[in-house]
Amino acid sequence: MSASVRFIFFGSISACLAVVLGAFGKHALMPILSQAAMETWRTGAYYHLVHGIGLVLVGLVAERTPHPQRAIRAGWLLLAGTAIFSGSLYAIALTGMRILGAVTPVGGFCFLTGWLLLAWSVKPLRA
Repeated sequence: MSASVRFIFFGSISACLAVVLGAFGKHALMPILSQAAMETWRTGAYYHLVHGIGLVLVGLVAERTPHPQRAIRAGWLLLAGTAIFSGSLYAIALTGMRILGAVTPVGGFCFLTGWLLLAWSVKPLRA
């Protein structure tokens, strides 16, 4: 399986999982979590969904860019960012352990770096 197809697959599964987790939060967790914890859960699900779609975009760009390796690296960063950022928010919402928020910015940095690297991947080659 090519890297571009792999990221389209990962992104599709990630976006699906984000929808499942968002619905789980709304229907199963809302009655038991505080309003603040639910907002944390929603933020995790939102960024999870956005970056799942971003992974699909990475797969499409990787097939067409003059710098596919940059796009592929961007995809790995978006995937890592999802695990770290959204994962830490899900864990905080469920456990109330705010100390887990110390790793959340690492996921945000992965997101930012991944998007910038994706932009760099479509920069035309110099003539």
